[in-house]
Amino acid sequence: MTAPVIEIRNLHKAYGDLEVLKGVDISAPAGHVVSLIGSSGSGKSTLLRCANLLEDSQQGDVLFCGEPVTWKGTGLARHPADRAQMIRIRTNLSMVFQQFNLWSHMTILQNVMEAPLTVLKRDREEVEASARKYLEKVGIGDKCDVYPAMLSGGQQQRAAIARALCMEPKALLFDEPTSALDPELEQEVVKVIKDLATEGRTMLVVTHDMRMAHDISDHVVFLHQGLIEEQGPPKELFNNPKSERLRGFLSVTQTA
Repeated sequence: MTAPVIEIRNLHKAYGDLEVLKGVDISAPAGHVVSLIGSSGSGKSTLLRCANLLEDSQQGDVLFCGEPVTWKGTGLARHPADRAQMIRIRTNLSMVFQQFNLWSHMTILQNVMEAPLTVLKRDREEVEASARKYLEKVGIGDKCDVYPAMLSGGQQQRAAIARALCMEPKALLFDEPTSALDPELEQEVVKVIKDLATEGRTMLVVTHDMRMAHDISDHVVFLHQGLIEEQGPPKELFNNPKSERLRGFLSVTQTA
């Protein structure tokens, strides 16, 4: 069996005296979609940022395709020991944030091309062809020459997804990709994410959208106060929750 694209073992993360993650294990095999759900403050986004090495953890292992991240220091002073390894892992785990983070002074095409050109040093013609392909894929191929301010929020988020895809990553990480959008625009982005899931892309998704988590996921993890309270296949987790905390969470989100 091949190693999972992303594997986290016994991860602990604190901000000073505040312990946000208290020993978490997750695994995202190739071609699988793993969704992280839970209340605000449960540690979902922190876990995602630790997986991408945007945050340093204090204890535990982070592995990428079976390769463990090397660390130096301990506790709050711990950080990756090998900068080249860290950059290589980050470039293979493209992240889509809640806020779109597009460069306002660049066209949409330039935004999508920027990282492959500057970080991966790929050929410009090849990158432009790839960028146009992915913008078509997310449904905004006609917006290549406009600037972010001229697009709706849903279109900007789809551009951010095309930007992530243009890095040709091993996995996509989504941090609440629809929470900044109104319901109509949210569905535009949900459709793109669902389409990516059907292609067999490896994805780790933090979301408040229970319907999307149910529809796209191979595995769902419910975090509560920095620990995994319950996890399993979406049909089992949503239709037959075992823990009282998950039942309470789902009853609130389904009536919201």
